[in-house]
Amino acid sequence: MTSPRTLLGFDFGTRKIGLATGQSLTGSASPLTALPCRDGVPDWQQVGALLAEWQPDLLVVGLPLNMDGSESELSRRARRFAGRLKGRFGTPVVLVDERLSTREARDRMGDRWRGGPDPRVDSMAAAILIEAYLADGAGEPV
Repeated sequence: MTSPRTLLGFDFGTRKIGLATGQSLTGSASPLTALPCRDGVPDWQQVGALLAEWQPDLLVVGLPLNMDGSESELSRRARRFAGRLKGRFGTPVVLVDERLSTREARDRMGDRWRGGPDPRVDSMAAAILIEAYLADGAGEPV
């Protein structure tokens, strides 16, 4: 049996980055408060504080692919973000296909979403990314 692992998930965006934490013992994840960012660049000290607080064994970053599986400019930027996470903090990073994760997040949030854009949707999407990774282990190591 493998030891339980703590994961921190990132739903990359140019204005904010959704955040979630999860653990392998239950295969579940919980959204955290999203990180504000400027043109896709977060406050790296804030990211460092999050890593110090949660002490994750693995970072999961959503890879925003087009519906046909091809990459876009946002995909390339998410890859760069993932590379910077690994380079700055040394924690292993995997990229997980995030197609339809925002739609699923909105569905999970149900009526709360119908009142207008909910700022928590990106962090719910990050939780979904962690759960998807824990369910099937499919991810591209950075």
